[in-house]
Amino acid sequence: QNLLAEKVEQLMEWSSRRSVVRMNGDKFRRFVKAPPRNYSVIVMFTALQPQRQCSVCRQANEEYQVLANSWRYSSAFSNKLFFTIVDYDEGADVFQQLNMNSAPTFMHFPPKGKPKRADTFDLQRIGFAAEQLAKWIADRTDVHIRVFRPPNYSGTIALALLVSLVGGLLYLRRNNLEFIYNKTGWAMAALCVVFAMTSGQMWNHIRGPPYAHKNPQNGQV
Repeated sequence: QNLLAEKVEQLMEWSSRRSVVRMNGDKFRRFVKAPPRNYSVIVMFTALQPQRQCSVCRQANEEYQVLANSWRYSSAFSNKLFFTIVDYDEGADVFQQLNMNSAPTFMHFPPKGKPKRADTFDLQRIGFAAEQLAKWIADRTDVHIRVFRPPNYSGTIALALLVSLVGGLLYLRRNNLEFIYNKTGWAMAALCVVFAMTSGQMWNHIRGPPYAHKNPQNGQV
């Protein structure tokens, strides 16, 4: 009981400083693998060092940080769930121990027993959005996390700049507004809208497909 209390106290102290606790091989074996445990641990195995050139790792880490911060600052925060990260350059022995040869990978380590197949997040099929990770965690731990994203004002700023640009153009040409009746200009604008709405990017925005698909015939990603 004293060992368990010590482990929980240490994890809570680390979590109070940073939402995602960084782990090396020794910390992973002590706080994640070794009993006793009465808490769940979500571990992101990744390779964030620049020389690894893993752009997907950086994108997944951003979503992971959003999810961990949402849990850390929620009213339901408790010592029953912790978010950790193991970087390959800090814990290569952990990757070897788990026979892991790809990154990023998300795993859930339950309070008792070994992780099952469902405790490995299917990133290739579902993607790594914070909302999808939260749903998976709820299925594995019964802990429901409401994802809060930091406000993004880029769209509002872009719209304000566009309105200012159009308004400035109309003001400069206030004595000669014949260009408004130019059919060619309106035709080009309409084509731009059509191309944007029929683009693959718009399809992705509306449908929200997974990050990767598997070929149903041979199972390749």
